Amino acid sequence: MRTTFIIAAGWLAAGLLHPGAALAQEDDPAEVVVGERLFLETRFAQFFFAHATDVNVPLAAGDPTVAVTQTSGNPLPGPFAGQSMNCRACHLVDEQGARLGAGNRTYADFARRSPVPDRGDGHTETVRNTPALVGAAPVGRPGRLLHFDGEFPSTADLVAGTYTGRNFGWLPAERATAVAHIANVIRNDDGRGALAREFGGPYRAVLRGGLDVPAELRLPKRLRIDVEQASDEEILQGISRIVAAYVTSLEFARDLGGFHGSPFDVFLGRNGAPRQLRAGQSQARFSRTLRARLAQRDDFAWVGIHGLRPMAFHDQPFRFGPEELRGLRIFIGAGNCVSCHPLPTFTDFAAHNTGVSQRGYEAAHGEGSFMALAIPDLATRNGELDQHLPATAAHPNALEPFRRLPAAEAPGRADLGLWNVFANPDLPNPEHQKRPELQDMVLGPDDVAPLTAFLRALNEDYE
Repeated sequence: MRTTFIIAAGWLAAGLLHPGAALAQEDDPAEVVVGERLFLETRFAQFFFAHATDVNVPLAAGDPTVAVTQTSGNPLPGPFAGQSMNCRACHLVDEQGARLGAGNRTYADFARRSPVPDRGDGHTETVRNTPALVGAAPVGRPGRLLHFDGEFPSTADLVAGTYTGRNFGWLPAERATAVAHIANVIRNDDGRGALAREFGGPYRAVLRGGLDVPAELRLPKRLRIDVEQASDEEILQGISRIVAAYVTSLEFARDLGGFHGSPFDVFLGRNGAPRQLRAGQSQARFSRTLRARLAQRDDFAWVGIHGLRPMAFHDQPFRFGPEELRGLRIFIGAGNCVSCHPLPTFTDFAAHNTGVSQRGYEAAHGEGSFMALAIPDLATRNGELDQHLPATAAHPNALEPFRRLPAAEAPGRADLGLWNVFANPDLPNPEHQKRPELQDMVLGPDDVAPLTAFLRALNEDYE
């Protein structure tokens, strides 16, 4: 049986956004505030590099990619129209909240696949959707399976790869140019732009973290960067760590008892049910325990069924009543949704066979076609990287047929998720190099047992 593994995105559930998830707050640590500035920065993209006359001069015309926000219906005006790509263009918060009753996003967009700058290479959208970031990198979890397929071993690596990668318009052979350009923006920012005026002045001063920087923007020593002395690569890695600190800060509302911001959380609290894991308790056990407790009673204290009020960030009632309880019982019972979305975080941060790749491929090529797809074994794949694996700086002309959208005119294209990452010698810090016992695994086209063992080994820390 052929199986495709893609990380399950389950960051949907556990409450209203922490205030810091929408915009930096006065009490946020400096790395969160500075990280948000870097998250909003639009000058790191290839389009800006190719069209700007100076790093401090606005573009004469913006990248068409960010002119609109794609949705499953009609596009919306883009919040960064006239500029170029940044992180926030896909990881939205309140930029479109006033339109269509959209409310706040948890750092995701409205599209099945997000647009990327057109470089004439056939890529105009991502292979997968933009995941929500709130709760995606909680403190205390290794977070090694990132980018849906485990391509990046840490949040900082993901940030650096995004800044210098295809989502920002950079082709695989252009990484060195991307790094030099990003460092140039950081070094030569004159502090007169809108972001600089809001976030403390020129990057070189803010990142140095001297006494001339306001205390609320003064980075801890471990994250400070002397941009005059640092190499281009050191600047990239340094700002990526700061953005990673910002992303890690994006959490759902909590108190000492656990999540408390959503109607579901309030319902648990009112009925004496736990809202967070006990020491040593797995999410699977937490979910089973809650299911048992709900089955033992039929009288509950409801939330919001009288005198309804709306949620703070969404146009829907703050309610958890009998109908919601029926849905919860299906979710943790007969529906078995918790097998991938265990409580209380509603994600296990692991890889799963979602079936999405097969459905997409067979929609283009007919029922049963996915099973006939010719997939090389590990030795063949790694012996012919240009033919089978994703393009990288080491192999910029690779065809990457197994990380592409299926199309009727291209029967060999499919998205095989983690298949592209497992034992790929081109990817930075591949997990199999850290675990010698995994290096001898053989991955054949119809044998997923080694890959399953690999995933199980990666996820040992989560139980």
